[in-house]
Amino acid sequence: MPDQPLSNAGRWLLNRRDFLRHGGTGLGGIALATLLAEQRLLAAKEPIRPDWSPQQPNAPRPPHFAPKAKNVLVIFCSGALSHLDTWDYKPELIRRHGEPLPGNEKLITFQGEQGALTRPLWEFRPRGQSGKMISNLLPNLAELADDLCFIHSMTAKSNTHGPAENQMSTGFTLDGFPSMGAWASYALGTENQNLPAFVAIPDPRGVPQMGPNHWNSAFLPAVFQGLAFNADQPIPNLATPKGITPRAERSTRDFLRFLNDKHLEQHPGDTELSARIASYELAARMQLSAAEVGDFTKESPATLASYGVGDTNPLKSRFAKNCLLARRLVERGVRFVQLFNGSYAMGEGVGNWDGHKTLKEQYSVHAPILDQPAAALLRDLKARGLMESTLVAFVTEFGRMPTFQKGAQGRDHNPHGFTVWLTGAGVKRGFSHGATDDFGHKAVTDACTIYDLHATLLHLLGLDHERLTFYHNGTERRLTDVHGEVITPILA
Repeated sequence: MPDQPLSNAGRWLLNRRDFLRHGGTGLGGIALATLLAEQRLLAAKEPIRPDWSPQQPNAPRPPHFAPKAKNVLVIFCSGALSHLDTWDYKPELIRRHGEPLPGNEKLITFQGEQGALTRPLWEFRPRGQSGKMISNLLPNLAELADDLCFIHSMTAKSNTHGPAENQMSTGFTLDGFPSMGAWASYALGTENQNLPAFVAIPDPRGVPQMGPNHWNSAFLPAVFQGLAFNADQPIPNLATPKGITPRAERSTRDFLRFLNDKHLEQHPGDTELSARIASYELAARMQLSAAEVGDFTKESPATLASYGVGDTNPLKSRFAKNCLLARRLVERGVRFVQLFNGSYAMGEGVGNWDGHKTLKEQYSVHAPILDQPAAALLRDLKARGLMESTLVAFVTEFGRMPTFQKGAQGRDHNPHGFTVWLTGAGVKRGFSHGATDDFGHKAVTDACTIYDLHATLLHLLGLDHERLTFYHNGTERRLTDVHGEVITPILA
């Protein structure tokens, strides 16, 4: 086999004079980098690792700077809700209905070849004083347009549900990274020591495709993972068994605490042990508080009706209870709540927003389940003054195509441009940021990434996303990896 020809750089190394010249330049660069690093001109920002105690892992901790929000509520629409049929009004898409997507006449996407441009399946009309154009698919949420801050130029790294869900909740498409709620509870703890810092509320139909990845703590200490429960399936085994007196129970707990403290003294670095002890102690305190947070008997009939609790559609009624549970958790100081709408196990588009084949039929089922309860949740938070300290983020893993799939009546996956919105503490009201192209296909103005979204959420909690780190396997890990910029134009 003939020898491979040398590159230009390789030829330089054959000449002694050039070898010394180029080698000297390289050494100079190394020396300069070292000097700059010593003077902190090149070095990354100093990490800020929370000072947390294994004995009280959820104790409140100070933010890096004054926060605008104390709590975060994420509403996650699993399956990829179509921005083109909800929030992103595109007159050109309506005008060019039935034509090929310009420049992409034989476009191949996730599930195959695309057909023609397809107008929104629900009519758009102006809403509120802002006149924001929103479709009739979600009429109750549309009425809140003046309170919402839209980001129309969001992009994702993957066009596959699993990795895209991972990125939206953890910042990474791969498994094995902490969720944003785990990062928030690691950084800040929580004000209510009788409830978890981070609660995930799965849809009554089941969990999203990546399941516990959404609330997992990965390499963060295990105590910071989210606790998953919903109104249908409250935390089990909270009641004290019959035959155990309150005095006997207190004495047992005191003795266990003594044994646990002694064991921790012998194994101070065992975060799994400390997490287990803390979780058992939290479970003991939650015997009263968790039962109370899920008890809706003191809610007024008007409140229950506003959410849709008791609706004749059982799925809507059950999701409404989840929304009410979310408000009660936020109200009691839980730091991070993640509320899911849509599940995976029921199949493509059956129990989620993955509208590939029959989008009109499927969305007509899903929209009433989401719309009234979620809108009531926002109104209730606002009426109780909780929006002053709570940031709400409405997200999905990616968008959908402006075309219908060839031979189908639905839209394929589209990570190149979609919409999320925020409302509450620290963000502008009735505001739109960024834009996709005339057809809603790709972000073309002020394109944003999920890293930017996470950086903004942490910023509003008073956290510098570049400095909130955890040292793992030789790397200073962070939610935003090595990316992300705060989306400053949306800040109030």
